[in-house]
Amino acid sequence: MILDCGCPGDYPDWQDQDVDLALQAAHTLPIASFLYMPLAYDTYRQRQQLNIEQLELEERWPGFALSRTGLFGGRLIRLLKDSRSPSRHVGNLPARFQLNVRLHEGGIGTIRETIRQQQMDLLDSGRMPKEVYMAYLTCPRCAEERGGERIMVLRRWEDNPRLKRKR
Repeated sequence: MILDCGCPGDYPDWQDQDVDLALQAAHTLPIASFLYMPLAYDTYRQRQQLNIEQLELEERWPGFALSRTGLFGGRLIRLLKDSRSPSRHVGNLPARFQLNVRLHEGGIGTIRETIRQQQMDLLDSGRMPKEVYMAYLTCPRCAEERGGERIMVLRRWEDNPRLKRKR
């Protein structure tokens, strides 16, 4: 169920877990960003939702989107139950797609410490942190009635033998 504001009604309970999404079916939509700030984020979310509905695809958690931004572009990823579709936006995630998940209570302005702590924990356990994905679980409109702003921080990682030896 997707709320009226576009936030996911429910989402996976992955708090402080490692999740392997290798070869998971997904709808991936490129988005524009400038200096890691997404441009027209709501428009891209609506476009992706419309595209998923038109393709008659079924999501694992409706409205739950992983977003990754870069210097001049990024992407939105929505996890699907099945990947059979002729659309160029539908495919599978890479075979090595292990994520460490943290739930951040607060807005994007206060997320720095959560990401830093997650990175340090990964390095201490002998894993090399890679890109960061964020899943916005509440928006400013629904945050008050749903217990505050929440962002799920998902950090992709890979095993690193050199880091494991240093421990």
